Amino acid sequence: MNPHPLKRPLKRLAQHFLRDPRTVHRIVEALDPKSDETIVEIGPGTGALTSALLERAGRVVAVEFDQNLEPLLRERFADRPNFKLVMGDALTTDFCAEIQPAPRGRLAANLPYNISTAILQRLITQRECLPEMVVMLQREVVERVLAPAGSSERGYLSVLVEAYAETEKLFDVAPGAFRPPPKVWSSVMKLTFKPRIIANEQLFWETVSAGFAQKRKTILNNLRHASGRLQDVLQRNGGASIVLCKAQVELQRRAETLTIEEWGRIVSALV
Repeated sequence: MNPHPLKRPLKRLAQHFLRDPRTVHRIVEALDPKSDETIVEIGPGTGALTSALLERAGRVVAVEFDQNLEPLLRERFADRPNFKLVMGDALTTDFCAEIQPAPRGRLAANLPYNISTAILQRLITQRECLPEMVVMLQREVVERVLAPAGSSERGYLSVLVEAYAETEKLFDVAPGAFRPPPKVWSSVMKLTFKPRIIANEQLFWETVSAGFAQKRKTILNNLRHASGRLQDVLQRNGGASIVLCKAQVELQRRAETLTIEEWGRIVSALV
């Protein structure tokens, strides 16, 4: 009798376990793990993708939040010396520390829909040791990530990812690839981080966040209603309208129409 029956996904964790071998194969082929490298996997679940990664990679470091999955994963991969299980929250895990002694690795993940934006933000902070990743997200999240300037889908997440990474959508995944099937389609995308250094990074993100505070309002109105430190900086520079004029950005534009370069000009006008 199997002491660890197939784990029932938890709704509160937005768990949908990948089970389709073809999708697993396509993700592994997209990442193309090398026999001498470390691969990080977020949310191994019941281990479908983990197993395939272990066949190709030198080492797999799997980060799992659900404590109920620990016995299943430890038993399934007990004979794999190149498998490391980290029980913890991907939003707080220090990936650079966990992959040691490897200085760098790459990442594969089927990211939970309910915290995908937060995890992407976290991974951006870890880009020095995880310069490339293949991730699966809800399809509409991928569409938002890839939305260019001028698209109604463009938002804070679009600017965030574009500022740091080259992106490529690889393929869509039907709900039937998971157990239980989600109510939405998923998409797999590849992110390769750029060496770009953003000047005045904290101010940059405070400005972008304020600019998208209310998407139907103009960039001028949103910046006028910014709070805290950003409002103080705006006032020291003559106010939102003066700053936008210095940055050569029309006052009636909306945040979704602005390019990365234009956001940079606004921040440059603040310092």
